[in-house]
Amino acid sequence: MPIEVRRFGVGHRRPDGPPGTVGIAAQVIESRASGVVSELAFSREAHLAPHSNPRTTLFIVIEGGGWVGVGDERTRVSAGEAAVWPPDVLHAAWTDGVPMRAIVVELAEDPRLLGWDRDGTGADKPAARAPRLVGRGEGSLAPRPSRGAAAEGEPE
Repeated sequence: MPIEVRRFGVGHRRPDGPPGTVGIAAQVIESRASGVVSELAFSREAHLAPHSNPRTTLFIVIEGGGWVGVGDERTRVSAGEAAVWPPDVLHAAWTDGVPMRAIVVELAEDPRLLGWDRDGTGADKPAARAPRLVGRGEGSLAPRPSRGAAAEGEPE
């Protein structure tokens, strides 16, 4: 079976976002009942209008940085960080002078859509094929380095 390659990035994006969105181009990489994976490219001074989604969503910043909001909470994000947007809660993202690229992963809330049984254990499947659910991770973000102490090889 040949390897399928999905193209995204420059030359493959289209303007996208909920009504009121400005300066964002996107490309869906994969879409199915179990979830959706997309790339979003924010220009300077872009904003993804506040909206909600019935799925838990990971907003994974891969380049640049900007802001994300969930409900009334706002925080700055930069490359190497991911925001989690809970289902059915207003969320938004925007930039304030620096472009940003993000991979957005929308997750199915019903484990059966992933091919698992209702409790997610995969008990009705052979043990070798049953997925293992991982609990929520514990911890916190590492302190941000000062502007003059960028990691070697990592752009500021």
